[in-house]
Amino acid sequence: MTRSFINGPAEVHVAATKKTVLVVDDAGLVRLYYRSVLEQSGFQVEEALNGLEGVEKVLTMQPNLLVIDVNMPHMDGISFLDLLRRKPEPLCSIPALITSTECAEKDFEAARAAGANFYLVKPVSGEQLSEMAALMCGISR
Repeated sequence: MTRSFINGPAEVHVAATKKTVLVVDDAGLVRLYYRSVLEQSGFQVEEALNGLEGVEKVLTMQPNLLVIDVNMPHMDGISFLDLLRRKPEPLCSIPALITSTECAEKDFEAARAAGANFYLVKPVSGEQLSEMAALMCGISR
């Protein structure tokens, strides 16, 4: 299931180099799977284990796309994204894709309210992830 929000993909202003995706997820196997799919699709991938680590990485590397899990220790994905959307440009406009096993309407609404651009319900297929990352980074396939 895919949810697109009115927020739409944020505008990305980057050089024509390899796009960087920051995967923020506490599950090692999920991060490994996402890394494999995204690297095969031509992206550079960085990882964070939770929202707190995600904030640190965003501040130092300014990725082109965030792929964020919801349920994580120390800082969940919704809190992470809400905090990031309160930062100044360009940090507040980095496109954000939420991936979660949660699929109730309240979950979609919380993600939209925090500033998510899209929401995919896990398990996410490699094709879904690759296509969504390309779309959100402005890459035509």
